[in-house]
Formats: sequence, C-alpha cells, structure tokens
Amino acid sequence: MSSPRLNNTRRLYDARFKEKQPHFLEACFLCKKPLGHNRDIFMYRGDIPFCSEECREEQIEMDEAKEQKFNLSASKKALRKKDQTKSTTPNKTTQDYPLYRGPVAAA
Repeated sequence: MSSPRLNNTRRLYDARFKEKQPHFLEACFLCKKPLGHNRDIFMYRGDIPFCSEECREEQIEMDEAKEQKFNLSASKKALRKKDQTKSTTPNKTTQDYPLYRGPVAAA
C-alpha cells in the first residue's frame, strides 16, 4: 500500500517533466529563430546561441550598455556615500589640535 505522500510526490514529478524542455541550441537567444539545418551557430559567453553575427553583436551591445549603466550607477552611489561620510565626519585637525594664538618663543 502506498502512502498519500508518495503519490503526491509522483504527481509533482510527472507534472514537472511532462513538457519537453527545449535544448539550448534549438533557437536563437535574441530573435528565437530556429537553429540548425547545417547552418552556422554563433555563440556568446560560452552557451548562448545566435542565428547570425548580427544577432550576437546586438546582444553584446545590449549587455555592454547594461554593464555601463550599472557601473555608472554604482559609481554615483559610491560618490554619494563618500560625500555623506565626509559631511558627517568632523574635521579631526580642528577638533584634535586647537589653534594656538599666543606668543611663540624660538630658541
């Protein structure tokens, strides 16, 4: 006799794998055009397939633009944090070493 828990597990397993998972080389990553039929496949970052050099170049340009935007955003955040730290941190030279305005004797 099987337990209800085992039956539920089987149903979940069957539902997950009923649909055929597409192979990563079946279609162009960008335009979704089918690949194969003795045509060249252009790869990017090791495992991303494209139907043409144009599709691959377009993806590369989009990735570079996204990376530049991310880097610019990170740089702005770092500058803001640095400015906040400067404005909240007291100037140690004026607090630790008070200015002496009396007479000075030299020997």
